[in-house]
Amino acid sequence: MSNAPRSATAKRDWGSDETGTSIMHVDMDAFFAACELTRRPELRGKPVIVGGGDRGVVLAATYEARAFGVHSALPMRQAMALCPRAVVVPPDHRLYSEVSHSVMGMMKEITPIVEPLSIDEAFLDVSGARRRLGPPTVIGAQLRARVQQTHGVTCSVGIAQNKFLAKLASTHAKPDGLLLVPKDASVPFVRTLPVGALWGVGEKTATTLHRWGITTVAELADTDLTILQGAIGRVAGAHLHNLAWARDPRPVVVSTSEKSISNETTFHEDVFDIRVLEGRLLALCDQVAGRLRSHGWVSRTIAIKVRTSDFHTVSRSRTLPEPTDVAQVVFRAVRELFGAVDTRGLPVRLVGVRAEGLVKREGHAEQITLDEAINPSGEREAEIALDSVRQKFGRKSIALGTSRLQAARY
Repeated sequence: MSNAPRSATAKRDWGSDETGTSIMHVDMDAFFAACELTRRPELRGKPVIVGGGDRGVVLAATYEARAFGVHSALPMRQAMALCPRAVVVPPDHRLYSEVSHSVMGMMKEITPIVEPLSIDEAFLDVSGARRRLGPPTVIGAQLRARVQQTHGVTCSVGIAQNKFLAKLASTHAKPDGLLLVPKDASVPFVRTLPVGALWGVGEKTATTLHRWGITTVAELADTDLTILQGAIGRVAGAHLHNLAWARDPRPVVVSTSEKSISNETTFHEDVFDIRVLEGRLLALCDQVAGRLRSHGWVSRTIAIKVRTSDFHTVSRSRTLPEPTDVAQVVFRAVRELFGAVDTRGLPVRLVGVRAEGLVKREGHAEQITLDEAINPSGEREAEIALDSVRQKFGRKSIALGTSRLQAARY
């Protein structure tokens, strides 16, 4: 669910003219929580939180829980303090992926021009589907009905002339609704919004704009561009000024591959011990590399995330000389990145590893270094053997040994 600010005065009906409105934004409603309710219908109508343990964060919450101020990324302890009667359900990412894959498939049956933004939302360009399926509102209504009938979950749909407006429309359609913003109503619709609804307006930018007396999109649109650029910068000023006048030229871009693969862990207790932290990072590298191999990808860039006990989060990344799907290679980069992180003397509550810049391994010409030619490590072959054992006996049946960890440290 989008957390973007909504207008308190925006109408629910802006007209019915669908001319020039072929961009659709589909957003699943409280997706993870909704998936859980399909197999636990007795929880419907109750405040439900999807998350892990009191040291984790909220991954999703039903609208009944949101009424208490619970939202995604909120620490679980804080969420339970706000809503002590909430039912906490552990996440089942396999279920969410299966439902997401099915829903994305439904979208691609409508049009091949689908741009997924995350597991639970996507843009569609339905201009080529009008003659076959009807106007966008009919297409959106049919998609919503099919998703609910097939999976028992709901989605909200926004339809407009561009991506920016379509996403705003779906936010205002929530939950379980559809909103069309006709082309002629684009500017009047945007002018009803608070300035925080514009893409790129975070807390810092909003504070700066408020100092200049700009709290609404209408006020920003009516501000001289030169003055606006003097307040927040040339590029940002021009960008926000265009959005305030409902201008967004970006097309829907078809995504042909995953953008990243990641795993992370929140510790039950904050950790000081470097050996424990490196051991967990090695395990995460093992998981990420295994997922790369299973999908036939190699990664060009490795990134880490470290969150200390005060919830301060640091991210670091490094581009590798050659793309890889080998856990030991990933870990060597991760260990160096982690060594450069300043935890300010605080213990660590979360670590994560992410593989980015993914390309297909098939057809990729891997360069062999001189050291590898003289003394081949056989690391990838060993990890492929681990994959075979895990496939037969389960992932927990075998792991990379600590001797590997020690070897990688020096």
